[in-house]
Amino acid sequence: MSESAAMTDVLQRLQKLEDMQALQALKAQYLRACDQKQPELVRECFVEHGAVIEADGFPPIIGRDGWVETFTRLAVENPSIQDRHHAHNPQILFTDADSAIVLWDLDFCQVNVKERTIVNLSGQYTDECVRIAGRWQVKSMRFQRNSFVMRQVAEDGSEKVLALGQPPAAGFIENS
Repeated sequence: MSESAAMTDVLQRLQKLEDMQALQALKAQYLRACDQKQPELVRECFVEHGAVIEADGFPPIIGRDGWVETFTRLAVENPSIQDRHHAHNPQILFTDADSAIVLWDLDFCQVNVKERTIVNLSGQYTDECVRIAGRWQVKSMRFQRNSFVMRQVAEDGSEKVLALGQPPAAGFIENS
């Protein structure tokens, strides 16, 4: 291999590593913004036009503004809700130089101090990401739930399971 070809190979590998880090940072920004109830930072994670957000138990949402409105209504405007998202095990597949599919496992906990409920769920995100003007953003995000449990905590600290396997029909966040 020529010195020029070797340098090109090293630069391509370095770019791939930088892109992988940027994609992981993008998901971290999204999840942290959700937990900290920062809708403008959530908005920045998605492409300006045509973003698609799907999650089990909710109708599909087209457009980042629709997602931010839903997020604001369900979480930001409800001070009783405390969320914690923990994503791990990223698997990144580059489909070309400026697009990737990223799978993430998620463990999620929501505490509603007013209703005294705790929700734990796990599942998988499938994110389609694109690089626009040098910055990675989410084009589509799909969340598929694997497990779900909702408990209520009584004044004496005892817990009662309200739902196991499937959330209540109206959706766990709206009922909380």
